[in-house]
Amino acid sequence: MPTKSTLQDTLKAKYGINKNITQSLSAVECEELLTLLQGQPSAMKLVESFIAKNEELSQNNRNFGQQRSQAQKKLKSLQVEHEKLEKDIATLEKSNTSLVTHRDQLSQEQEKLEAQIKQLSDQKKILSGKVQSLTTHNDELVDANEKLKKDNRDLTNIVDQIRLRLARDTKMLLEYEDSEIRKALIRLFRWTLG
Repeated sequence: MPTKSTLQDTLKAKYGINKNITQSLSAVECEELLTLLQGQPSAMKLVESFIAKNEELSQNNRNFGQQRSQAQKKLKSLQVEHEKLEKDIATLEKSNTSLVTHRDQLSQEQEKLEAQIKQLSDQKKILSGKVQSLTTHNDELVDANEKLKKDNRDLTNIVDQIRLRLARDTKMLLEYEDSEIRKALIRLFRWTLG
């Protein structure tokens, strides 16, 4: 009697029955199956149908296995991406909190600056009024100074005329003989000349 392995090889070679299918059969059962298939064409058709169905199921299993493997890879990839997104979200939330705090600080600084601008604007108005007042006062002083300069020139001319006349009159008086009059006039003359 042939061995179970030899019978399985024959079933595989002649009828396409996979060893996985005949594994659970004994050597005697393998031999009976071989005899049945050789003697019964309808049994052969049934086995061919089973073989075709087995191949179809096997192909489906391979396809499902590949799809499952691809799905597992995609799941791992999606999990990694999900973890990365979670980290990014956490980072963005921290950044957002920091930005909100910074925005609030900037808003407070802006309010302070606007208050300072208003205060400076008010001061500018006050200073503009003072500048205008000082400009008017300066114009008045410039006019008064010009008038005083003119008056000073006029007075200088008058003083010069008085000195000239006094000098001339004193000269005439000095020509007289009386020494007392002369001395008094010299003192007066010196006093008027400065």
